[in-house]
Amino acid sequence: MTNTQPKTPRSITIFDTTLRDGEQSPGASMNLAEKLEVAQALSDLGVDVMEAGFPIASPGDFEAVREIATTIRGPIICGLARCNDGDIDRAWEALQKAKQARIHVFLATSAIHREFKLRMTQDEIIARAVKGVERAVSYCDDVEFSAEDAARTEIDFLCRVVEAAIKAGATTINIPDTVGYTTPNEMYQRIEALINRVPNIDKAILSCHCHDDLGMAVANSLAAVQAGAGQIECTINGIGERAGNCSLEEVVMAMRTRGEMYNTTTRIVTERLVPVSRLLCKITGLDVQRNKAVVGRNAFAHESGIHQDGMLKERSTYEIMRPEDVGFSKTDLVLGKHSGRAALADRAKELGYSLTGEQLQTVFEQFKTLADKKKEIYDGDIVALIQQQISGPTQRVWSLTSFSVSSGTGKVPCVELTLQHGDEHFTERVEQGDGPIDAAFWAVEKITGIKVVCKDFRVRSATIGRDALGEVTLEVEHEGQQYRGMGASTDSVESTILAMLNAVNRIVTEKAVRSQSRVTPQDS
Repeated sequence: MTNTQPKTPRSITIFDTTLRDGEQSPGASMNLAEKLEVAQALSDLGVDVMEAGFPIASPGDFEAVREIATTIRGPIICGLARCNDGDIDRAWEALQKAKQARIHVFLATSAIHREFKLRMTQDEIIARAVKGVERAVSYCDDVEFSAEDAARTEIDFLCRVVEAAIKAGATTINIPDTVGYTTPNEMYQRIEALINRVPNIDKAILSCHCHDDLGMAVANSLAAVQAGAGQIECTINGIGERAGNCSLEEVVMAMRTRGEMYNTTTRIVTERLVPVSRLLCKITGLDVQRNKAVVGRNAFAHESGIHQDGMLKERSTYEIMRPEDVGFSKTDLVLGKHSGRAALADRAKELGYSLTGEQLQTVFEQFKTLADKKKEIYDGDIVALIQQQISGPTQRVWSLTSFSVSSGTGKVPCVELTLQHGDEHFTERVEQGDGPIDAAFWAVEKITGIKVVCKDFRVRSATIGRDALGEVTLEVEHEGQQYRGMGASTDSVESTILAMLNAVNRIVTEKAVRSQSRVTPQDS
């Protein structure tokens, strides 16, 4: 009689590289406070491995990895290093206080990289890889080796490299599609070949790291899992170099929704996917498109009459996932002007945010002010207030006291602005600019003395209705460096001023940190 009992699901390790590869997205750099906020959110999400950064790349990267390793508990904390002694030593220096540490060493293996970048032979590549793995193993037992551009590496040579790396002590072998070139069928065959041809493959976990240049990162990662890979490297919202990486939320929900096909499990708390996605959007300023799978605003929206009719009769006709399972809330309107601090804290936690006492107090005060202006407080309003608080720098050097604005057809805009710096207040009246927003920029610059060039300016509604909070996200340039700012208010001019001050405070704070550290950047 044939045994029809299903096999026990395989547990897939989720390796999140949002703080390393994800931060390499143009414009996505984060300061230390922001990295710690994201790291805690990833820990709460349930990722197995968190690649916290590339310690030798810069003093800032080193400090971030060290702080995350010291303070974050739950995931394995990983640091990236090239296969050379300096990188590996620096990585361990940053990681050594982690409860669970992993050193991730990498070396390119494809013919094009060997010839044009490394100028090394196959034997030299293997020797370098072995030496790098052995040095990493001398520091910790958990070592991952990545064969950079493995998807374009000759399979015979790739098998030799993988076997040598495992023999040297690597416990995870990563097969990256570094340039997003391969296809699902090719990825499946590559993983299958390694499993069949590398004699010591059973002593390591096979991993995949897929880029999305051709839009196939998630599909390629799923193909690798089907072929036998046990780890997926991915990022929140799929951020990363060029077109980005495999999207964590998409690959996790694909395995969960199509359980009969993949027969896998993960430790991800899927109800936190949307809150973590929103957090990353606010911190990096990189919004996901409305129709983004799983976490986009339209992911569970139905406008077609046929779809709506089907949904009313049976939800599963047009929804393959429940919105609650990924973190969208069933109910939107929950708090009002009579709600207390405890209710706000509870709702913030339900939305995926853990606020400190000081943060909760500030958000509560802003919530009460908003409740006096609006009849209805939505989740989106609460999220906007929280994000405005947590997206700020560690020092609030300049803050808004008051402003007034006047403008009209054929009139020169006028803004009178009062800002607070310490115990002092400074007022400036500006009558110039192309509209009140431009005049507000001029006023902030005149008071703070910080001159900037606005590179990007975006306004969006946090919720619905004419009295919705307007969120302003901007990118400015100051002395050749890019900075982000975010502000939220029912008044678009006030949102702009708050966003501008957020950026100015970042500039002032980072200048102070640089002047105190005076650390010479490491070779990257």
